Amino acid sequence: MKFKSLIAGASLLATAAAQAAGLEQLLRFQKEIQSARVQFVQTVSSPDGKKQKHNKGQFEFQRPNRFRFDYAAPQNQVLIGDGKKVWMVDPDLNQASSRPLDAVLSSTPVALLAGASLGEAFQLKDDGEQGDIAWVAATPKQADQGIQSLRIGLKGRELAALEIVDGLGQRSRLVFSGFEANAKLDAERLRFTPAPGMDVIDGK
Repeated sequence: MKFKSLIAGASLLATAAAQAAGLEQLLRFQKEIQSARVQFVQTVSSPDGKKQKHNKGQFEFQRPNRFRFDYAAPQNQVLIGDGKKVWMVDPDLNQASSRPLDAVLSSTPVALLAGASLGEAFQLKDDGEQGDIAWVAATPKQADQGIQSLRIGLKGRELAALEIVDGLGQRSRLVFSGFEANAKLDAERLRFTPAPGMDVIDGK
């Protein structure tokens, strides 16, 4: 009986350690990674799962609150966070518009990863492991139409995946690769500079 109790106890400890891994890794990610560059593939699914759209591109960030999200062709759109505003740029149409950073964080959850702490806006808890990815579930502390739920997948201190359900039930899954921790980023890429003749709408 004592032997069985020891085995059961060891199993419980191992399970608890696995469950704690995701949140611990997220805390390390926020503390140790001040900048990064990573490639992504995104799949957006309708609420019923019958329609899907696929995109790919590159995500860069520099804490605090500076980031760049480049979607590759055929979408060809750029999302730039300069610390105060978020700019949506469409090079093909030569148009750009902005909104204050605080107003769009809930609808741009990737931007939260460039902030100081996800814990300020979300309740965080470990959400198990799948393969070599440890997951953290993030639930908004305040009801918001922008996002219902968020799951963050990590491999050690590297960002591996992100799963988002928005206010309308649309699901987005981003899978990251080629993670460059504490990459040296060009400051100009994290600022918005209008192209000649660009139509700019500044949301102040």
